[in-house]
Amino acid sequence: MTQHPDITVLYVDDEKDNLFVFKANFNRKFEVITTLSPLDALEQLELHHDEIIVVISDMRMPVMNGVEFIKKAKAKYNNICYYILTGYGHNEEIEAALESRIIEDYFTKPFDAVEIEKAILDATSRLRRN
Repeated sequence: MTQHPDITVLYVDDEKDNLFVFKANFNRKFEVITTLSPLDALEQLELHHDEIIVVISDMRMPVMNGVEFIKKAKAKYNNICYYILTGYGHNEEIEAALESRIIEDYFTKPFDAVEIEKAILDATSRLRRN
């Protein structure tokens, strides 16, 4: 049973193994939607933008990277909290996204499930107060 069925998280990563690990860590705590591409993630946002509270995106993906995807998503769905998950650490593009508030924060791979869960709950709390 999901502990927070009212919290839906969208996770996008071009590697199936990463989607599996993310879902295995969080599907008992939240409703989790996963996609293999930013384009599919944009479609999921179109379908579920009223339910999705948090979007977490891998940084390096084909077609567009995580920051590019989030810029597109945030232009249309500004009431969602966006995060980057990267295996390559902090870089200038992530720093610029943080400074311009395109993303709330970023996480590194392998991820810390407790850190991500806390960020999701904090984001939910902030959004519900507004």
